[in-house]
Amino acid sequence: MAKNIVKNFVISVGGSLIVTENGIDVSYLRKLRVFILEQVKKGNRFYLVAGGGTTARNYISSAERITKVADKTRDWLGISATSLNAQLLKTIFGTYAYNQIINNPTKRVITDDKIVLASGYKPGWSTDYCAVLLAKSHNIDLVINLSNIDYAYNKDPNKFSDAVKLENISWPDFQNIVGREWHPGLHAPFDPIASLEAAKNKTRVLILNGHNLKNLGDCLAGRKFRGTVIS
Repeated sequence: MAKNIVKNFVISVGGSLIVTENGIDVSYLRKLRVFILEQVKKGNRFYLVAGGGTTARNYISSAERITKVADKTRDWLGISATSLNAQLLKTIFGTYAYNQIINNPTKRVITDDKIVLASGYKPGWSTDYCAVLLAKSHNIDLVINLSNIDYAYNKDPNKFSDAVKLENISWPDFQNIVGREWHPGLHAPFDPIASLEAAKNKTRVLILNGHNLKNLGDCLAGRKFRGTVIS
């Protein structure tokens, strides 16, 4: 009998999916756990990078209400939030997960475990950037970015009624939209520095709505899906 081929996926799990303005989204995390474990049974391996999202922004904004906060310090608050979120994910996956949180995406992880959790690394590096470098260090040419939107747009659809959804876009065109500089707490579909790195590495990035797990399943299986493809 032929041995199943393991498919490796790097998935950046947006912090806003893990923690909303109302607190930790237990209902979503329960569904995500079931979904990932079902995929593991099919032979897939996942490198999950936890974002800081709402937690990071709340800590940063709270600190700024009290005192002046340097960019580097803001980044460390965000990194701490990603570590906490990654630890939460590692906890819910239990023994299925690798026993360490990866905080250096440039180092290859050697393990038979099918779920590996990663957090932010150092100031100036978003978790989007970490996901791209994690993919590079494990010879994976695709990063799936899960957030709370179905598509990326050419401008904020909450502010502009004429915003156009992006189904397929090149890296140069995407960089013209998001720019080429990173700022702590930046809220963008995929951050500028990560975009530059992905373009250099010829890494495709898919932006999907993390709440639609059926759609994510279609994506992983190579079927048609809703989302933005950047390449």
